Amino acid sequence: MALTRRARRIYRALLERYPYAHCELDFTTPLELLVATILSAQTTDVRVNQVTPILFARYRTAAEYAAADRADLEALLGPLGFFRAKTESLLKLGAALVERFDGEVPGRLDDLVTLPGVGRKTANVVLGNAFGVPGITVDTHFGRLVRRFGWTTEEDPVKVEHAVGALFPRKDWTMLSHVVIFHGRRTCHARKPACGACPVAQWCPAYGTGETDPEKAARLLTYELAPTS
Repeated sequence: MALTRRARRIYRALLERYPYAHCELDFTTPLELLVATILSAQTTDVRVNQVTPILFARYRTAAEYAAADRADLEALLGPLGFFRAKTESLLKLGAALVERFDGEVPGRLDDLVTLPGVGRKTANVVLGNAFGVPGITVDTHFGRLVRRFGWTTEEDPVKVEHAVGALFPRKDWTMLSHVVIFHGRRTCHARKPACGACPVAQWCPAYGTGETDPEKAARLLTYELAPTS
């Protein structure tokens, strides 16, 4: 009970700091989000968002990905790195969606994880943000922070997902993922966490891992703490 109470206090404080937290990949349809999430492996959301406007304008359906010219697709994905592997994933993804799901992105975890290039993390991103189905996204930021918070000692993403999920109501899972990831990108960095500028410092067992002086810590913050217009 003590762990659950502390975890929920941390969540409320992060929600107060980042009430606008959201998926930082740009998309308008489940297919666009699925593709963008696959492309985000080993690169940043910012870079993916630079590539996807042209990609999404050219390939609007699963059938169009399935029938895409490999060289053309590789040229579009080149700036992302690992572009050959990502091209292969999108070609196979399009074909699988056409063959098994009538070209539509399924709204069930068990179906999503059968698709090429789609693991539980990607599936939960799509479910939570395109379908409104609660899910916990265990990326590198989320895993690092929940271990620092003492919510779990697990390293395996699936075990982390289940351990953290047990501490919170299911309805909170998607927003929990957003605020923790926002905090990891903006304040609780891997190498130099800004402990002195952290809104959850009083409940964090890892306090002191990073800079504790408020002024020095403030200089370590990255990105804006409020949304830009």
